[in-house]
Amino acid sequence: SHLRSGSDGQVEQLSELYKLLTANEFQRRMEGVELLLDHCRSSSRLISTNIVQIFDVFVLRLQDCNKKVSQRALEALALMTPVLKGALHAVLVALVAAVTDNLNSKHMGIYSAAVKALEASIAYLDNALLLQELASRVRFLRGQALQIITESLSVLVSSVYPWKPQAVHRCALPTLWFFLGNRTLPLRGGNIRTAVIRLAKTLYKVMGSKLKELAKSQPQHVAQNLWSILDLTDEGLVCSRKQMER
Repeated sequence: SHLRSGSDGQVEQLSELYKLLTANEFQRRMEGVELLLDHCRSSSRLISTNIVQIFDVFVLRLQDCNKKVSQRALEALALMTPVLKGALHAVLVALVAAVTDNLNSKHMGIYSAAVKALEASIAYLDNALLLQELASRVRFLRGQALQIITESLSVLVSSVYPWKPQAVHRCALPTLWFFLGNRTLPLRGGNIRTAVIRLAKTLYKVMGSKLKELAKSQPQHVAQNLWSILDLTDEGLVCSRKQMER
């Protein structure tokens, strides 16, 4: 009977949390965010066990129409991540989408909170899973968000490659080819270009000559963009060009 009352109590707690997080008044939604944070600290098991149902609603608060709610939800996410850790993997796709979208916010508080949430995820979540999710977002991003996520990919490549090189091959390499094959990219501003150069150099650092080999099977302008970043001349390309000139 003790378990029974315990589970009844939990159902009540969860239903109160749900009501607050979906309330019409923004103050009540703020209360919901604070209550979720409290539950995380006092009974993280309750939140971990019901993570999908809870975060289906909480994710909406990360992009709330009220900026105060959105900022507080992002701040709360950064604080909850070290507590919930692996439990968040079940909701990673939705979290990554919401956090990355907020990286383009003109609102300084929301932007800073999104950066902290991203940093917390890199520090406490499975970096191979995170690499996969962030890499899959790149094609949908622009501006500041694209730059920050590309910089984050470099960090993740360094941490993931030693224990899961195949994850880097599968996720980070296609992203690099995408950037190097995108002829308009260098015109989009120096910051993104700098981030792409860093990604290429990080991949070269961990992969060495294997990166050069794989680049040879890419379209010629992709390989040439890589050589120019790495300050390499590909002898094969140079020789074939000389033969053509004859």
